[in-house]
Amino acid sequence: MTVTGPPSRAAAVVERASAALGRLRRGRLLHPSGRSFAGEVLIWGTPGPPTGVDLLDDPGRYRAAVRLSKGTPTPGGWPDVLGLALRLHRDSGRPFDLLVSSSGAAPVLRNLPLPRRAFTGTYSTIVGYRVARRRLWLAALPDPDSVDLGRSLSTVAAATRTDTPRLVLAVASAVGPWRPVGQVSIGTQLSAEEDAALAFDPVGNLPPGLRAAGPLAWLREQTYRGSRRARGATAQSGGSTATTV
Repeated sequence: MTVTGPPSRAAAVVERASAALGRLRRGRLLHPSGRSFAGEVLIWGTPGPPTGVDLLDDPGRYRAAVRLSKGTPTPGGWPDVLGLALRLHRDSGRPFDLLVSSSGAAPVLRNLPLPRRAFTGTYSTIVGYRVARRRLWLAALPDPDSVDLGRSLSTVAAATRTDTPRLVLAVASAVGPWRPVGQVSIGTQLSAEEDAALAFDPVGNLPPGLRAAGPLAWLREQTYRGSRRARGATAQSGGSTATTV
């Protein structure tokens, strides 16, 4: 899937610049510091009016890979823009890559990346989606009955060794309330090699009916493509070893 945006020459410039920066970092350009885990996504179905995306509207259970990360990254438990990347493996076709960042839950804050210390909190899609003519945002919300993830990547990993942390998957319009549609369970930590192999495509790896919207989506598409190019990865790299929890 390609987002409509500036001419291809501009896309090539952004991709090459992202690839060059990625090579300088010798790894991920965005959210380089993180931990990956095997996971499972349980979709309950959309309460109220359907979204028009079958993957969200119809109940189902999917194996997944989950990556929690720091954006800058800052040391230890210092505030940072935290990230949660989810690769949901579908029975056929491309996986669904959902990337969400630490944000506020209120409508005015759900599309703004907000630094925070704790990994337990609201993560939302800073870049919105379109379903036909409607705008849609997705989020991973804290589950009040789940174990706390703490303030560092080490505490996140420790939580998965003693329990199965959970987050609530939710959808909303630009100004409407969050509507829970499912649950993300975080299981066994993957190896450093498996974490390094994971490469997400938040614009191309989407389920039918859902498309990324706006100029930020275009910029994200080129940036992630350049980052994958620098690492010698593809939009499907990694995540295949994830098992259900």
